[in-house]
Amino acid sequence: MNKIRVALIEDHDLTRVGIKIALQQKEEIEVVGEAANAADGIRLLKTIQPDIAIIDIGLPDKDGIELTREVKTLANGEDSGVKVLILTLRDNKEAVLAAFAAGADSYCMKDIKFDNLPEAVRVTYNGNAWIDPAIARIVLQQAQQNPLKVDGTADTKAPVPSSENNGTEDIIDPYILTERELEVLQLIVEGCSNAVIAERLYITVGTVKTHVRNILNKLCADDRTQAAVRALRSGLVG
Repeated sequence: MNKIRVALIEDHDLTRVGIKIALQQKEEIEVVGEAANAADGIRLLKTIQPDIAIIDIGLPDKDGIELTREVKTLANGEDSGVKVLILTLRDNKEAVLAAFAAGADSYCMKDIKFDNLPEAVRVTYNGNAWIDPAIARIVLQQAQQNPLKVDGTADTKAPVPSSENNGTEDIIDPYILTERELEVLQLIVEGCSNAVIAERLYITVGTVKTHVRNILNKLCADDRTQAAVRALRSGLVG
């Protein structure tokens, strides 16, 4: 089995070590290089050409968004083939849209659970976008309009947080979910954990898990992120 080759570009040593430990626990993922700044990172990527580069948006010598642009055009101005997973504490609209306009493939918050990080890497490697449900709304709103790049020009690569772009998920019967499932779905879109959902709705975590399972089945979604995307795109939640 070919391993997913990952390079880490992160200036905080403890964060970088933590990411490496989380990824190396999975046999199918191999961390093939590390860098603590953009200059070393770009040299590293030119040398090893990994499958995925995990890039911190707040590097000391260059913004991770600008580095993403460089990574995407390493080979003679053509797509380098290296997929970029942005890792950041920023969840504001400008940072999110700028990252995707620069060519980022996925966008993770730094508080992502360690169990979810390898999954984000797998999803990205398979050509899909991993986007935290908490920020999926930002990307969807932009994708549903005529997106603009940071410089104001039309963006021909609209960020769409789903690998299924055929539009079939846009049409969902509004009555497919119960009232309680809609409440749970709204909180999923807001990025709430099962524990937080249980607390807000005054139900047990076990009940939340049952609702989540039913929601995924009814929306034909593989995970919470995909369910959130489909819910927002179809208008099931606001």
